[in-house]
Amino acid sequence: MFKKLRNRLLLMNLSIISILMLISFSTIYIMTYNNIHEVIKQDLFRIADFNKSDRIVLPKFDLLGGSMPVPTEPQIADNNMNTKENDKLPKERIAAFVIETNKGFKLSSWLSFFSADDTFYTNALANVDKTEDAYGDFDLDGSTWAYMVQKRPSGYVISFLDMTTQKDVLDRLILTFIGVSVVMLFVIFFISSFLTERSVRPIKEAFDKQKQFISDASHELKTPLAVIHTNVDVLLSSTDESDKKWLKYIKSEVERMGHLTNDLLYLTQMDGAEDHQMMKSNFDISEKIEHILLGLEVVAFEKEIDLTYDILPGVEIYGNSEQLSQVAMILLDNAIKYTPSKGSIKIKLYRSTHHYTLEIENTGEGIPEGDLPKIFDRFYRGDKVRSRESGSYGLGLAIAKSITEQHGGKLSCESLPNEKTTFTLKLKS
Repeated sequence: MFKKLRNRLLLMNLSIISILMLISFSTIYIMTYNNIHEVIKQDLFRIADFNKSDRIVLPKFDLLGGSMPVPTEPQIADNNMNTKENDKLPKERIAAFVIETNKGFKLSSWLSFFSADDTFYTNALANVDKTEDAYGDFDLDGSTWAYMVQKRPSGYVISFLDMTTQKDVLDRLILTFIGVSVVMLFVIFFISSFLTERSVRPIKEAFDKQKQFISDASHELKTPLAVIHTNVDVLLSSTDESDKKWLKYIKSEVERMGHLTNDLLYLTQMDGAEDHQMMKSNFDISEKIEHILLGLEVVAFEKEIDLTYDILPGVEIYGNSEQLSQVAMILLDNAIKYTPSKGSIKIKLYRSTHHYTLEIENTGEGIPEGDLPKIFDRFYRGDKVRSRESGSYGLGLAIAKSITEQHGGKLSCESLPNEKTTFTLKLKS
């Protein structure tokens, strides 16, 4: 139980920290991404401005009129150009180029800051989103190119800039975040595991003391109850018939207290039991259930209950046979107790996906919807008067639930008031 609590706390801590790291790293990445692309856009605007004839003399390749040598840098006109304008131009050689198109996005000329084949510019234009003010990027010849489309009176000017370095920076940033996250999660896992263990320890100690108290009290009660039970039997054998009814009342309550102490002891043992402490083996649960049903058929017949069952033969389960048989006995006994005369009980054992399922359905008053979440709680009884008359004190279903969970199974209940109640036990196949 405490192992599950520790694991849940550890998982909760790791989940919260993972979400916070994801939010933090995502925020940093988005801010870096936006800053890089903002700088790229500014550079693309500047590159597109090189294509203005009032500032730069452009040697171009014209598809209609022939070709001219392609310079590695744009030629800057000396006349009508002041020093401030010269300062705005790039001082280093950059991987960028500009393409001019007509209104139908057909290439008419280009200006490049590096040498390339003619087909390179045609392929670049083919990768462009041909809409006004489009911005994006694509991969070509082993590089990543950012582009921007700007409208001109004669058509469009598309500026291109090699952003391979910036893309590598973003990729390295992602890898860095992943690496840092993995390392941090490992470190946080060990720190959280240590702190969680220390946090759970006082709770475990308090629970162990409570469990020890219940165990000791139950053991102390068993001895006087046994003595009272023996003395009552002696008195019953020698007392007048008129006085025997009082002794029978005493004996009934002593037996009831004896069952209660035994169940309390059993629950405390189940709470502290680890999986390796339980004696488990493969056994035929179909045979066990059929054996239990043989003993209950007489009780069902006396109450005029229609008992029908469909048990899949040869179902083997890995677990403690005595404990799982006790679960089946508790559920079947519960069904017979709360099924009225002329009612019916249906038992079915079948295989479902990855599970063997035992369904026990009985007619009757059913369980109110508000009581369904509480029926597996200890000492909970929906109808306390009827429960006391039937000898129930609200521990049977709690024991069945505890045993089922120890075996990695699931026990649930569905009920339609004044119609039927169905208990479903699922065990791993």
